[in-house]
Amino acid sequence: MSDPGTVVGVVNAGSSSLKFSVFEDGRSLLDGQVDGIGARPGFRAKDSSGAALTGPPLEGAGPANPADALTWILPWLRSQLGRRRLAALGHRVVHGGAAHDRPARVTLALLDELECLCPLAPLHQPFNLAPIRAALEVVPDLPQVACFDTAFHRTMPEVSQAFAIPFAYAEKGVRRYGFHGLSYEHIASVLPKVAPALADGRVVVAHLGNGASLCAMQAGRSVATTMGFSALDGLPMGTRCGELDPAVVLHFLREEGMSVEEVEALLYRRSGMLGLSGVSSDFRDLLASQEPRARFALEVFVHRVARSVGSLAAALGGLDGIVFTAGVGENAAPIRASICEACAWLGVELDPAANAARAPRITTTSSRVAAHVIPTNENLMIARHTIAALATEGALP
Repeated sequence: MSDPGTVVGVVNAGSSSLKFSVFEDGRSLLDGQVDGIGARPGFRAKDSSGAALTGPPLEGAGPANPADALTWILPWLRSQLGRRRLAALGHRVVHGGAAHDRPARVTLALLDELECLCPLAPLHQPFNLAPIRAALEVVPDLPQVACFDTAFHRTMPEVSQAFAIPFAYAEKGVRRYGFHGLSYEHIASVLPKVAPALADGRVVVAHLGNGASLCAMQAGRSVATTMGFSALDGLPMGTRCGELDPAVVLHFLREEGMSVEEVEALLYRRSGMLGLSGVSSDFRDLLASQEPRARFALEVFVHRVARSVGSLAAALGGLDGIVFTAGVGENAAPIRASICEACAWLGVELDPAANAARAPRITTTSSRVAAHVIPTNENLMIARHTIAALATEGALP
């Protein structure tokens, strides 16, 4: 048996779930998740062959939060590695603010800095950071790296980052950041192999899932994106409203008598597909539903995506391709079809059979704009960044 390579764990924590993976020199060894945290915790994991793995025993009610979940599974992860040694943990952190355009080695000072950004991503940032603090306490000698969803978009020109408000606020960090950067970075990294004609071209990548956004990429670099100051902006999502006239917020505060906390809960947790449909935030449920409002919610989503594709094509000065990725983008053929049909004016000519089969390319050979379906892999990007960041510091064995 050959000597083991560099083994890193990847952690992506949410409010009630913790997803994890282990990579050795960029090759997946295992992945899984703990869900139902704080209610009915469940564990599932599989090895590189797809075989199910038995998790650690649950004690009492199980982990109460994502931080508990990480400390619960860490000993189990190490037991699965045999003679391999876990060299580091890499974490997805949604918001890196204006100061971070690349992954960063975790320190207590960095965590304190990132905590200040929690109001900009309340559904994500606090839950991203809590497991990092927990790991610092239980395994203080294990290096950790924070990988930011905002970093990829730091290449956007200033005109794409600016809001038309007094410049003093921009100097305080009120600007368009963009998110889903780890996903977009992965797509940019694989385009030269899977769609070489697009690698240096003008591409709109559609990361469509419970959270959704679009990114305009020129030669693999972010030029513009639909999300802005927070992960609330842009497209309507599972429970988030997306783009909204700011006067609507003022109306809620003044005329509806709502508190800031009530408005925040409405826009982040009760809007989007859930609010429009009154049925579900899950696109699978909406596609299966016969309720008129469910159909309407999907029509609004498609309309907003198609309209935003046109806007980003303008930012690029033209369009060579569209890439669909993430849960909805990769799996919901009817939504892809509707978006492509709405973008026919741009030169998108859908191949219905290829789309139904989820072929890598879903447009005809004569289509002026090519559309592809490419799976994303944020965890692989985090593993690569973790190794690179620690290698730069000489912190890897």
